[in-house]
Formats: sequence, C-alpha cells, structure tokens
Amino acid sequence: MSIETATTICSVALHLDGEIRALNSYFLDKSHSSLLQPTIRKMMDDCSFNMADLSAIAVSMGPGSYTGLRIGVSAAKGLCYALDKPLIGINTLSAMAYGVRKNNVRSYWFCPMLDARRMEVYTLLLDDQFNEIKVTHPLIVEEPPFSEYLDKQPVLFFGNGAGKCKEVIKHTNALFLDGIEPSAVYVGDLAYQKFQSRSFEDLAYFEPYYLKEFKATKPKVKV
Repeated sequence: MSIETATTICSVALHLDGEIRALNSYFLDKSHSSLLQPTIRKMMDDCSFNMADLSAIAVSMGPGSYTGLRIGVSAAKGLCYALDKPLIGINTLSAMAYGVRKNNVRSYWFCPMLDARRMEVYTLLLDDQFNEIKVTHPLIVEEPPFSEYLDKQPVLFFGNGAGKCKEVIKHTNALFLDGIEPSAVYVGDLAYQKFQSRSFEDLAYFEPYYLKEFKATKPKVKV
C-alpha cells in the first residue's frame, strides 16, 4: 500500500506484484488529517483485502507541505509498527517524474517542481534514463535555471511549482506540462522496485524529507 500527502492531494493506492489494483484520491486542501485513515480503510474494504496481508507500506516522504508530509509519514509509520511491516520511503519529485516518464515518447529530460511559496520551488533534474543530473534542492526562480542543459536537451517542466518558471524560462527546449500532480500510484510503482531489493527504512529514525527547516510565524494580534 502507498500513501501520498505531500501536497493538497491525499491519495492511497494498492499494488499487487507491481500492478495497480486500487486508487482513492481527494483533492481537498487541509483535509489529510481527517480523510487519510478513512480513505485507507475504504480502499482496503472495497478490495476485500486485510491490512495484515500487506507486504510493505510506502509513503511519499517529500519534499512538499510540512503538515501533509508529517501526517502521511506518521500514518505510515504507525501502520508499520502496528502491523510489523517494512516501510519504504519515496522521493515525491521522483515519483512525479516516474509518472510522466511512463508516457514519454521522446528523449526528454524531467524537471518536476513543487511550490515552496513565493518564487521558490523544490525541484530535481533527471535524464531520459531516470538518472539524477541535479539532486533534489530548493530553487529560487530569479534567473533562467538549467540553461546549460536546455542548450543541448529538451526538458519537461511540470508540477504545481512549474508555473512560476514559465515567464523566466523562455528557451525553445523548455516544455511545460499542466495538470501533473503527485499520486500514490507512482509512489507504489517506485516502491515495488525498492521492495524487490529489500531497501527499507529504519522506522525508529525515518523522518519526512522537508528539505528546508520549518519556520513558524507569529499569529497576528487582533485589535
């Protein structure tokens, strides 16, 4: 079973031998804490599948929303402890890129971007063979990024942070895809690969991949 809560989308998926069997998704902001557990239960009931029969639990570990990641990772770890199942952590951006790569008919490179507020995004760059060209990092969109790669190679930009770059990246090799969102389906696809290699997380020490330190703001004083 796979869990995705890194953005406003809450989704859970069930895979069997690497093939998707069920997916439940909600596109409701600030609803993860109330919807995640009922969504998991409904999916498992609809599939007549027992939680104890799961082989592992995968979770989108970030980067993304602090609150969303915390909720998803906490739920995944709690289930793993209760069911004595291994945990698999998947990079949110890598899972997004994997979903796009499934339908890639040309030798495009992949640049998923998640909104990190203001003019900043979380991003990485992968080639058409899914090798990391630039690791996951926060990027302030001020000057055209990735110019040295765009001069030689077409790159697909997508995700809810990519829109910030449309006015900055004007290169003819830059292509923007709309409507690409994180999904538990692609988390599960990559998790199956990790499951086969027995690449599991340490439950005691596993934390969300926040990428940046959380900065709390003081509430405004009402007058």
